[in-house]
Amino acid sequence: MEKKVGIIGAGISGLLASKYILSKGYSPFVFESRGSIGGVWTQTFKTTKLQSSRSLYQFSDFPWPSSLPDFPDHSQFLDYHLSYATHFNLLPHIKFNSKVLGIKYEGPCDEEVQAWDLWSGTGEPFNSKGKWNITVQDKKFLN
Repeated sequence: MEKKVGIIGAGISGLLASKYILSKGYSPFVFESRGSIGGVWTQTFKTTKLQSSRSLYQFSDFPWPSSLPDFPDHSQFLDYHLSYATHFNLLPHIKFNSKVLGIKYEGPCDEEVQAWDLWSGTGEPFNSKGKWNITVQDKKFLN
């Protein structure tokens, strides 16, 4: 059975988590409430620029294009993240316009969970006895 991992948000952390999850053989499912990747950068002023050099603000396995200035602007920053997501084939795993309203775990009682060594008693982070239910609002059809 395919193991799926839910990730909330397609900002920097969500993209990194997705890439890592894929590298471990799991299938990420990213819920992004907006229509594009970029996290908080999609909500900043268009004149916003990085305050630190781009060399200090890059993915370790994906350098900035050398043609960009040392302090990229808003659109260059978003383009860089889109390039990263495209390069590592993360976009097919993102469900845009999907706002997470709630998360609930259904499984063993708290006492049983506390008795597990690590999380599941097998050293694995998830136990097959339970499941997570995620309530999502499709924002695309609300407008």
